[in-house]
Amino acid sequence: MDLQLQGKTALVTGSSAGIGFATAVGLAREGAHVVLNGREAARLAAARGRLLDVAPAAHVEAVTADVATAEGAEALIAAVPSVDILVNNAATFGPQPFEDIPDAEWQRFFDTNVMSGVRLARHYLQGMLDRNEGRILFIGTDAAVQPQVDQLHYSVTKTAVLGLARGLAELTKGTRVTVNTVLPGPTSTEGVTGVMDGIAQHTGLSHDQIVTRLFETNTSSSLLQRLAAPEEVANLLVYLASPLAALTNGDAVRAEGGIVRSAF
Repeated sequence: MDLQLQGKTALVTGSSAGIGFATAVGLAREGAHVVLNGREAARLAAARGRLLDVAPAAHVEAVTADVATAEGAEALIAAVPSVDILVNNAATFGPQPFEDIPDAEWQRFFDTNVMSGVRLARHYLQGMLDRNEGRILFIGTDAAVQPQVDQLHYSVTKTAVLGLARGLAELTKGTRVTVNTVLPGPTSTEGVTGVMDGIAQHTGLSHDQIVTRLFETNTSSSLLQRLAAPEEVANLLVYLASPLAALTNGDAVRAEGGIVRSAF
């Protein structure tokens, strides 16, 4: 299937690894000009090299900037003034008891998970509307609709992302611009592996045992009963970034393996 992305410029934040990197690879394979973004230049350069290994003909840039800060967002916008596709993937997460989360940590999560998307969408959306074409995608989570009590700061900020995306979609009425959120479930990313390694150190359980326990407790409603691969989530994101997904706008599209027990 031709997703009609040849020559489109796509910016993917937080794309050094995980879902962001997998999405960048998928977009590049469809012929899009991809801009990688992350906070660490060395990791970003390595990601660019890995992408070119699998898509040698791809046009790939890398811009180091911390989009959790206003200065970082401004630097990224200055380097890439216009895009056809914006994938707001930059995020932070991690378990912490509610009573132990200080104000500063709540603010850090909000700046990274919400304000990064606010700042970039505020700039790029108007250009898309002027051209009457474009895609903005946010990465959510099943925890946005079923809050996880062991990381409420993450859940709350991701719920805010749903409201942001739906509100921005209202601004696109009557145009060929769309704004959507994709809701992944537990995914085998570098970040998730790091959290599991920390749990393993405290509990003595193996990685496989931790995954089994995850699906027996926190996500027992999962129909998938395994971690998703980043590429599986990226497949949906790449489709939604394409002109073929014109009828999907203002939606929270699930890719969480059936964790959310709702028909709607």
